Amino acid sequence: MAFEVNGQRASVHVPPHRTLLDALRDGLGLMGAKKVCDEGMCGACTVLVDGRPVYSCMTLAVATEGRSVETVEGLARDGQLHPVQEAFIAHDAFQCGFCTPGQIMSVVALLRAKDAPTADDVKRAVAGNLCRCGAYPNIVAAALAASRKSRR
Repeated sequence: MAFEVNGQRASVHVPPHRTLLDALRDGLGLMGAKKVCDEGMCGACTVLVDGRPVYSCMTLAVATEGRSVETVEGLARDGQLHPVQEAFIAHDAFQCGFCTPGQIMSVVALLRAKDAPTADDVKRAVAGNLCRCGAYPNIVAAALAASRKSRR
């Protein structure tokens, strides 16, 4: 199957039952999306498909044929972190870091869809991303800071 991953054309050979998460990790070596629950419960595998956040563990790879997939690895440009990545660092919006890629991708999707999100908007956007460390207040703060920075 052929699709776009992080702005680049990619192709992988996958059986029909293979998930997007496995295609990204095993087929393309992109390890940012984490394989944790493998049943759509935690959000650690969140990526963007055509700009919308999806659980890659619940999305069949073949369903992304010809579509655009964006992973956390595709956010930085020319050695410069994405503003959301910078805000997560500045606001200590992670502890163990395992959920961080999924949280970041959910926040990126929100900020692309809404110029000035509220704290409630952020909470809704990351509601499907489980943080077992409880860094939610810092995640919300980071998202709001990234939003303010992008509006300057």
